[in-house]
Amino acid sequence: MPMVRKTVLDNGLTVVTEEIDTVRSISIGVWVRCGSRYESAADNGMAHFIEHMLFKGTERRSAFDIAAAIDSVGGVMNAFTGKELTSLYIKVPDYHLPLAMDLLADILRQSRFAAEEIEKEKAVVRQEIHMLEDSPDEYVHEIFEKAFWGGHALGRSILGTKERVAGFTRDGLNAFFDRMYRGRNMVLSAAGHLDHAAFLKQVETAFGALPEGRRQAFPDAPTTEARQVVQEKDLEQVHLVVGTVAPAARSPERYAGFLLNAVFGGSMSSRLFQEVREKRGLAYAIQSYLVPYQDTGILGVYAGADADRVEEVATLIQAEMSRLRRTPLTADELQAAKELIKGNFLLSMESTDHRMTRLAKNELCLGRQTTAEDVLAAVDAVTCEDVVRLAGELFRSETLSVAVMGPVRPKQVFDFRMT
Repeated sequence: MPMVRKTVLDNGLTVVTEEIDTVRSISIGVWVRCGSRYESAADNGMAHFIEHMLFKGTERRSAFDIAAAIDSVGGVMNAFTGKELTSLYIKVPDYHLPLAMDLLADILRQSRFAAEEIEKEKAVVRQEIHMLEDSPDEYVHEIFEKAFWGGHALGRSILGTKERVAGFTRDGLNAFFDRMYRGRNMVLSAAGHLDHAAFLKQVETAFGALPEGRRQAFPDAPTTEARQVVQEKDLEQVHLVVGTVAPAARSPERYAGFLLNAVFGGSMSSRLFQEVREKRGLAYAIQSYLVPYQDTGILGVYAGADADRVEEVATLIQAEMSRLRRTPLTADELQAAKELIKGNFLLSMESTDHRMTRLAKNELCLGRQTTAEDVLAAVDAVTCEDVVRLAGELFRSETLSVAVMGPVRPKQVFDFRMT
């Protein structure tokens, strides 16, 4: 039976493991309280840029050596930067754990941040920003979040801006890195075929000399109000995002939020998908989504439709929001949503990289671990009344924001007044 254990090293690094004897893989991740939410306006994009630079060479390995080392053992290595977290992770067969540990430690403790590599990476990130701007179904979310969160750091792009990135210096990057990548600001999680005591000895060898530093103070919470932004652009479709505040990752209401999202537009059998795409053929892409942060969140809807159909799509979204506020779900509808959430959760638990991620997020967001049984019981405990009450709290005229991009009139209004 899988066993979860936690140890805090003398330098403040938190190590959480889950021993799973029935697999032959190990997934290891280093998680840092570092993302665009922790940046100042002047530093915007720096967390993401540093994540790139960690793969560009160390004192012992070139960028090619890093890639070749993981490829040579059939492993997987990757990283990502979010609004609140940055992660670097490796998945390898269990007998290659020493290489994985050495590689992670080398990248995190000995990266060179060479001046010539910084300049090359500026060009790479500039192309990444261009690629995002050329993908309207993704870029409309950037426009929405900037409007939704106002001037708060959550509204800034994870990538930064081309102007900010062009101005990054080696000294500035090193200072940001030295502030964030420290023991008390990091969690190392691992899941798979391992023994906690033996694993811990390898962690202490690899990361024991990491400076302690301090845990970064959590940024101030944002406030929101209804905002609307319409961006005229020569595209084939209009891209629409409508969103409101949602339960935070640590909120007891998060499970009702998962179920509300599943019923609303989070699956192929959801109300929005069936009404907008299957019954009326108004859009190919229509879905709702839930993005939880530590102290807030977004419940949003994305749709892509022809210009002469987008207002009808918007009207249907508004109608489904109003219906969820007023009309209880049927018992069958709620049960189907619960089975969807529970099934997806249990299937994901068969992956060591998902378990590793779950260990880290539980530690970082909740400060404790929850069992699979805890999650299933919490989902089952949600009632129809809970979902309707939450819909009433979330779908309100004063918090619903809208972003529209495509062949529309710049002053076109999309009215989402709730009834």
